[in-house]
Order: sequence, then C-alpha cells, then structure tokens
Amino acid sequence: MEIGISTFVETTPDPKTGEVISHAQRIREVVEEIILADQVGLDVFGVGEHHREDYAASAPAVVLAAAAPQTKRIRLTSAVTVLSSDDPVRVFQDFATLDAVSNGRAEIMAGRGSFIESFPLFGYDLQDYNELFEEKLDLLLHLQQSEKVTWSGKHRPSINNLGIYPRPVQDPLPIWIGSGGNQESVARAGLLGLPLVLAIIGGSPKHFAPLVNLYYRAAEHAGHDRSKLKVASHSHGFVGETTEIAANKFFPSTAQAMTKLGRERGWGQYTRSTFDAARSLEGALYVGDPDTVAEKIIHLRKNVGVTRFMLHCPVGTMPHEDVMKSIELLGKEVAPRVREEVARWEVEQR
Repeated sequence: MEIGISTFVETTPDPKTGEVISHAQRIREVVEEIILADQVGLDVFGVGEHHREDYAASAPAVVLAAAAPQTKRIRLTSAVTVLSSDDPVRVFQDFATLDAVSNGRAEIMAGRGSFIESFPLFGYDLQDYNELFEEKLDLLLHLQQSEKVTWSGKHRPSINNLGIYPRPVQDPLPIWIGSGGNQESVARAGLLGLPLVLAIIGGSPKHFAPLVNLYYRAAEHAGHDRSKLKVASHSHGFVGETTEIAANKFFPSTAQAMTKLGRERGWGQYTRSTFDAARSLEGALYVGDPDTVAEKIIHLRKNVGVTRFMLHCPVGTMPHEDVMKSIELLGKEVAPRVREEVARWEVEQR
C-alpha cells in the first residue's frame, strides 16, 4: 500500500487575515513539502496543473524537478496533467526530463481536469472536450511506447517517423489515468491496462467500489494481468496531533475554498456540519489524529480496493508549518500503521 500527498499549490486568501501568499512563495513552500515527504518515508507526491489565480502550479514538472535532486526515493507525479489542452509531445518531454533528474521516479497522471481555463488559454474549443482527451491520450501512449513515432489526428499536426527526446530512465514511463468517477473513463483505463486514480472527494468512498470492479473487469476483458494493475485514490485531508486540533485547523481554509468553488458551480455553502459528516468513517474527508486517518485509509483499502492513497493537503491556503506537520505525521505515524495492517490483511485474504 503506497501512501502519499497531492497538492494544487493553493494561493487562496488566508481565512483569518485575508492575506494572499505570492505564487513564488507558495511554490517554494511546496518544494520544501516534497523534500519532507521524502524524508519521512512517503511513497509519492503529486502536483496538479491549473491555470488560474488561486493555484500557483501551471507547470507541475518544473515544480517537481526543483525537488527531485533533493529527494532520494519518493515518486514524483502530476495530479493531474490537463492533457486535453496540453501538447502530448511537450508533456512527455517534460516528464522524461523529470525522470532523468530524479533518476527514474517520474510519473504522468493524465486527465481532463476539473477546470476549463486552459481551453481558451491555449485555443481549444470546449465542444471538443472529450475528443481532445481521447486523441491526445492516444498520442501520449505512442510516445511512451516508441522512440520514433508516426501519428496523425484531428487536433494536432501529424508526426511522421520523428524521434522524441529525451527518452526516460523508466521504460515505460508510467502514465496513470485520473478520473472523477466517470464510468467511461474508468473502463477506458482498464481496457488500456493503465493504472487508475480516482478523485474521491465527496459522498461515501464505498460508492467507488463498483467503479474499481468495472476497471478490473475491463482490464481482464482486454487481456491485461490484473495483478499488475494499480488503483489510487485522491482525497482531501489533514493529520493533526489530536482529531479536534486537526478538524479545527483544516476547516476554515477548506470551507473558504469549497464555498468559492461552490459559487462558481452552483453548489450550496460549505458548512461545518457538512465537514464534520464527511469526517466519519464512511465519509470522504481524512481528517484527524494518526489513528483516525490510518483507520480510514485501511477501511478504504479493504472496501474499495485502492493500492495507493494520496492525501490532498491543503485544500485552501494554510500555514506552511501546519502542512509540514501533517506531512510528518502522515509519513512517520499513519503510513507505517496502514502498511502493517494492510500487509497482514492481504496475507489473510490469500
């Protein structure tokens, strides 16, 4: 069972002071967070791509590369790369370069993204939303599989027997599919035999179990070895010294960020009762002391079947020292408990 962190490099206003941290400062802080995550034994760190004022990382590979020489073991991934509006050739080259800098620890998490700012920014039509992703994923997989590529599509100029460089250390460079729970995207990942990441940020995580089963059925139907496939989850959370401390520290920034997002998407206001309900064992928030968070991750592994868990922290801007403490507790206290219990449980299942 792999345990890690993901971030969107948030720069939302401080819920108490209204102060907004600079993009530059937040990016530097995230590099420190990646280094700490490696030091405390976490398995993976993901940085999401966004193109809006309240998120600072429009180029995840660059942020990850800044931390790569200062880390030893942790895997470094996008979370996600908005492939529909990116050029797959540049995405592959960027992460192949990251793979070189990190000596074989880079991954690409490809997805459509949950925001649309990148489409007009790079000149794409939202009406082509699905078609763009399918076509560009096809090209990205060609780049992964072969040094010289011949390819043609509708939305990008053709490539005629051209070499793509640099080549990554890993062969193949891992490409994950990120999904918010759409059945079609889950089945596509299975049919292609690609590892899957599910964004489980609301409702009961158990509701995602049928999607994981669909993924495995699709993979087996296509002839892929189920034992070699991986399923990850990405969920909001925060680890504190006590559950009360964790909840009280995590709620203000989370409520502010989720309420703002809710206004954009027509949702209701994010309340403390909503937050507290999601902290229950069956909820999608992983907020509490190390025992509480470990219990929920173990519950997720047993009931949904994920093999990697990524704690998304913070959701809105929080003090850097609080985020660092959460990462430390996740690595030093939560992860060992989860790995031990999951390993024991897996032996019993055989």
